[in-house]
Amino acid sequence: MARQEKKKDVVIVGLGWTGAILGMELAQEGLEIVALERGHDQATVPNFQYPQMIDELRYGVRLKMMQRASQQTVTIRRNEAETALPYRSFGSFLPGNGVGGAGTHWNGLNWRPQAEEMQLRSYVMERWGAGIIPEDMLLADYPVTYDEMEPFFDRFEYVAGISGKAGNLNGQIIEGGNPFEGRRSREFPMPPMPTTWDGQKFADAAKAMGYHPFKAPGGIASTAYVNEYGMQMGPCNLCGFCERYGCYQYSKSSPQTTILDALKRMPNFSYRTESEVLKVEMAEDGKTATGVTYFDEKTQEQVFQPADIVILASYQLNNVHLMLVSGIGQPYNAVTGEGVTGKSYAYQMNGGVTMFYKNEEFNPFIGTGANGMSIDDFGVNQIDFGREGFIGGAYWRSGQTNGQPIRSMPLPKGTPAWGADWKKAVGEWYGHAMSIGSHGSHMSYRTNHLDLDPTYKDRHGRPLMRMTFNWNPNDLRMNQFMKGKMEELAKTMAPDLMQSAFKGDGAQYDVRPYQTTHNTGGHIMSANPREGAVNKFGQAWDKHNIFVTGAGNFVQNTQYNPTGLVGGLAYHTAHAIRTQYLSNPRPLV
Repeated sequence: MARQEKKKDVVIVGLGWTGAILGMELAQEGLEIVALERGHDQATVPNFQYPQMIDELRYGVRLKMMQRASQQTVTIRRNEAETALPYRSFGSFLPGNGVGGAGTHWNGLNWRPQAEEMQLRSYVMERWGAGIIPEDMLLADYPVTYDEMEPFFDRFEYVAGISGKAGNLNGQIIEGGNPFEGRRSREFPMPPMPTTWDGQKFADAAKAMGYHPFKAPGGIASTAYVNEYGMQMGPCNLCGFCERYGCYQYSKSSPQTTILDALKRMPNFSYRTESEVLKVEMAEDGKTATGVTYFDEKTQEQVFQPADIVILASYQLNNVHLMLVSGIGQPYNAVTGEGVTGKSYAYQMNGGVTMFYKNEEFNPFIGTGANGMSIDDFGVNQIDFGREGFIGGAYWRSGQTNGQPIRSMPLPKGTPAWGADWKKAVGEWYGHAMSIGSHGSHMSYRTNHLDLDPTYKDRHGRPLMRMTFNWNPNDLRMNQFMKGKMEELAKTMAPDLMQSAFKGDGAQYDVRPYQTTHNTGGHIMSANPREGAVNKFGQAWDKHNIFVTGAGNFVQNTQYNPTGLVGGLAYHTAHAIRTQYLSNPRPLV
């Protein structure tokens, strides 16, 4: 029989970006809150201290900050005809582990979606009609608009400490920023970071072709900064250890540097680590949650934590799994199209060109995770979908993020992977390469979904979650479009050697190489309970005291990195709970 803890007003599952945001916002209301984190505790001091943190083998290769498949995994198949098998060694995506979650080891790139991406179905229908939408595509609008979300995007950027340059300030296009972005109500909290030579070289070539380069925005402090919670950030020293590492210098935006230390000082907030939530428990009538049951790794026992409000704030894959095993929302059936939980799983579509210069030195050890120059000339709102034959878009970026010798050693194709010739190539080409990356949207489809596996179970006896996913022709066509445009630009830069990496027609999803940890969908937002699992405030349609946050709310994936939208939606949810729900608990839509 499970041990029972004292009842709280709120229990939060997961203590990453959204868990920290909801914890702080609701703690300010005087509520008694407990957060349950499956992983270990970790803080800038002492866990990210220098020089231990910049151990490339430990963190960059052996993935010390990532979730282990033995803790939790999924089974994967490409289509309904295949038998799904357990993912035993993560590669394609790398969920975080421990306090701070993926917000601890991310690169820092932070974007708002375009206004058109928030209402993408309507945008397509108004300009090209339903005829260009593939039959299997679940193209949808968010139940909130960009203008509704703008104050919450702004709030997250000012809490997280984002460096950048506005391109659209209250409708006025500003030189040096992104002219294709949505309207901003004010400038970024910090000016953009300086760029490295590769980024400038790309920007010059892009401008010569009539494009509009600008410095990439990111959660990397360009100067000293203090946010509204009193959390301080220090300027980055461009050490190049961002992605897969915690920041030892308080320069990278993360829950640790922007929220958690302030939250821990709130007397009505507490958190428990090594506490894996197994199920959301329901009242007898099934209409509300009564709390959660979790497994305490320290005592090796199950514990029931009662609460009036349950907030699922763990990683997207874990949120969907918890909802499926807890009976939150009707499970999605890809054959009939009925159900909502597990629906519209999406990913990201990327590619890139690498260029080698014998007589140029790029000093790759200087960099940041969000370094570089970008263009948005091939974004969603700049492409004629009807003419090009696909729906979607991508931003491009060039800028070195690190010069780590194990993970970041670009060499010409055909170079041996080891031995004397490999060593010779390293000596010849290290520091003489630069790249341009395309970071593209990914649509949702009837066939790509998440459900419970009928065969495999986890160590607690729960069914594993099954991922059915493959690339679709629409997104592959978009990727090939980017390839043609990017190679055209790269040739003007006159490299000695050039090589491209873009998925082409007929490409099949491969779980082995890292691609992005931008898993989205599964508990999507919707204007009605027939189409999605949660409403515009992240509130479960069928159980009003459950709120669900994170990228699982995305109706399809945008062309950008997801954190800006995730953070904005979290503040939108917090605002709704504070101003509407607490005074009168009920369905808000």
